[in-house]
Amino acid sequence: AVLKVQPLSLEELLAKKKAEEEAEAKPKFLSKAEREAEALKRREVIAEERRRQIDDERRKRRVFQDIGRKMLEDPQERERRERRERMERENNGNEDDEERQKIREVKDKGKELQAIKERYLGGMKKRRRTRHLNDRKFVFEWDASEDTSIDYNPLYKEKHQVQLYGRGFIAGIDLKQQKRDQSRFYGDLMEKRRTMEEKEQEEQRLKKMRKKEAKQRWDDRHWSQKKLDEMTDRDWRIFREDYSITTKGGKIPNPIRNWKEFDLPPHILEVIDKCGYKEPTPIQRQAIPIGLQNRDIIGVAETGSGKTAAFLIPLLVWITTLPKIDRIEDSDQGPYAVILAPTRELAQQIEEETIKFGKPLGIRTVAVIGGISREDQGFRLRMGCEIVIATPGRLIDVLENRYLVLGRCTYVVLDEADRMIDMGFEPDVQKILEYIPVTNQKPDTDEAEDPEKMTLNFESGKHKYRQTVMFTATMPPAVERLARSYLRRPAVVYIGSAGKPHERVEQKVILMSEGEKRKKLLEVLSRGFEPPIIIFVNQKKGCDVLAKSLEKMGYNACTLHGGKGQEQREFALSNLKAGAKDILVATDVAGRGIDIQDVSMVINYDMAKNIEDYIHRIGRTGRAGKSGVAMTFLTKEDSSVFYDLKQAILESPVSTCPPELANHPDAQHKPGTILTKKRREETIFA
Repeated sequence: AVLKVQPLSLEELLAKKKAEEEAEAKPKFLSKAEREAEALKRREVIAEERRRQIDDERRKRRVFQDIGRKMLEDPQERERRERRERMERENNGNEDDEERQKIREVKDKGKELQAIKERYLGGMKKRRRTRHLNDRKFVFEWDASEDTSIDYNPLYKEKHQVQLYGRGFIAGIDLKQQKRDQSRFYGDLMEKRRTMEEKEQEEQRLKKMRKKEAKQRWDDRHWSQKKLDEMTDRDWRIFREDYSITTKGGKIPNPIRNWKEFDLPPHILEVIDKCGYKEPTPIQRQAIPIGLQNRDIIGVAETGSGKTAAFLIPLLVWITTLPKIDRIEDSDQGPYAVILAPTRELAQQIEEETIKFGKPLGIRTVAVIGGISREDQGFRLRMGCEIVIATPGRLIDVLENRYLVLGRCTYVVLDEADRMIDMGFEPDVQKILEYIPVTNQKPDTDEAEDPEKMTLNFESGKHKYRQTVMFTATMPPAVERLARSYLRRPAVVYIGSAGKPHERVEQKVILMSEGEKRKKLLEVLSRGFEPPIIIFVNQKKGCDVLAKSLEKMGYNACTLHGGKGQEQREFALSNLKAGAKDILVATDVAGRGIDIQDVSMVINYDMAKNIEDYIHRIGRTGRAGKSGVAMTFLTKEDSSVFYDLKQAILESPVSTCPPELANHPDAQHKPGTILTKKRREETIFA
C-alpha cells in the first residue's frame, strides 16, 4: 500500500526553527584547513574586484587617449583613419552579406528541387473547378507553378549584362536607365581595380571639387547679400545693370550702394536723412562718387531722376571742407558755384532744393532770374553767397552791371543743357563761362582722368581745379560741341533709356481734325482722371482761350506760358501743387524741369513740333516710379512727326501704336527721305 504523505504540523515547524536558531547561536569551530579555504576565497573575490576596476580604468584611459589623439592629429591623417575604419566596417558588412547570400542560395536550391519534383514526378494536384457553358460569371483560375517570372536557377536569375563600352544602347529599353546601369557598372569595375593610392587621389580630387563648388555657390550670391569689401567686378557690373547705369571716360569709381556705406561726412549724411532721401537714385549712385573726385561730368538722364542732389552733394562736401574764415574773407570774390538752368521755374525748383540742403550747413544761396527786381538780387549778392542759381539772360545782365563777379567760381553746373541750346542760350552760356577765371582750369591731359590726382586736388581747399557738370536728357550735336569746348576729359553717365519716352508712361494717339479736338478733350476729361492734369498747346493765345472755355465748363484750370509775369507763373504752379487747381494749360515753357507731383495725365492738345519736345512733355507724368498716361491729338498738319512718334510708341513697353498711325504713309519713312521705286513698280510709257 502506498503511504500517504502527511503535511508538517505547526508544532513541528516551530520546533525545527528553534533548533536552527540555537545551532546558529552556538559558536562553530572551524578547522585550520577550513579557515585557509575561507580566507583564500575572500582573497580571490577581492582580487577579482580589483582586476575589474583596473580593466575599467585602462579602457577609459584608452578611450580618452583616442579622443585626444583624434583632436590633435593632422586633418589628412584623420581622414585616412576614418576611411580605413569605414572600409573595415564595410568589409565586415560584406562578410555578413556573403553569409546571407550563401543561406539564400541554399534555400533557392531547395525550392528549385521542389519545383522540379512537382513538375516531373507529380504531386498533390488541386482539383480544378468545372465550368459549365451556361455559367454567366467567368472564373479566373491559375496555379502558382504557372508563374514563369520567378526563377531559382542562378543562370536565369543573374542574367549576363550586355556591355557595349559606350558605343551604343540596346533597343526597346529606357536609355536613361541603361546609362545609369553602365555608369554603375564601370564605377564598380574601376573601384575594384584601383589601388589605395589611387582611391586616396580620387577622394582628394572630389574633395577639391566640392570645395570649389561651395566657393562658387558662395560667390554667386546676389550683390545685395554681400558686404562692400566682398563685391567683385562682376557684382559691380550686375549692380550697374540693375540700375541701368552705363558709363564711359577713363577710370570710373564704383557707384554708391547706400548712403551709410559711402564715405560722406556725418553732417552731410544728417542733412540727406532730414531731406528724406532714403535711397540714392541711379544718377546719384554714380554721379556723386565721380563728383567727389573733382572730375567733369556729363549726365544723360530722364527728367525727374534726382539730378539736383547728384551735383549738389559733392559741391556741399567741398564747401564744408573750407575754413569758415576763408569763406567770409573771400565773399567779395563771388560765389563758389554757378548753376545755370534754362527756365525760371527750373531755377526756382533748384533753389528750393539747394536751400533745403545748404541752410542747415550755413551755406547761402541766391537765385538770379528774370521777372524779379535786379536791384534786390544785387543787394543779396553783395551780402555774400556761396551758390548762385541763374538763368543765362539775367546772369549776363548782372555780370555786365558789376553786381556779381566770378573770381572764385570753381564749380559750374549746366542743368537741362540741351534745352538751353534749343532756346538759343548757347552764346550766353559761352559768354558766362568766359567770365570765370582760366587759372584754375584742368589740364587737358591724362591727369584729368587720374582719380588719385583729382581726389588730392579736390581736398586741396580753395586751390582746386574748376569742375564743370552738365546734365541733359538728350545729346544733340550742339550739346556735344559745348561739352568738347568747356569740359576736360569728362566722365559720361547714361541712366536708363535717356532721351527715349518714359517706360512707365502709356502713350495714346488719336487722329482727328482740328474742329474735333474740343469735343474729344471734354470726353477725355469726363472719364474721371485724378488731378493734376497738364494740357499742352503750342500758342500762348490758344492757351488762354482753352483755359477760359474749360473754366466755363466747370473745370478748375490755370495757365502757364511765356507771356505771363513771374508772379503769375509762380501763383499758377503753387495753386496746382496745393490742389486749388486741377488742370494746367501750358505751352512748352512748362515742358522742362517743372516737378509737379503725381501728374496722372498729360494731354497734347497740339502735337509738339519735334519729337524731343514731345518726350519732355510726356515726362511730366510717370515720375518717381509711378505710372502715367499721355494722350496726343494728331491732325494731318502734324505729319512731319508721324514717323518719329510711331517709333517712340513702338519702343515703349506699355504703349500700343494705333493702326491709323502705324499704316499712315507719312509714318513709313523719315521726312525728307528720297524714295526709289522698285523696278517692277515702275510705270513704262510707250
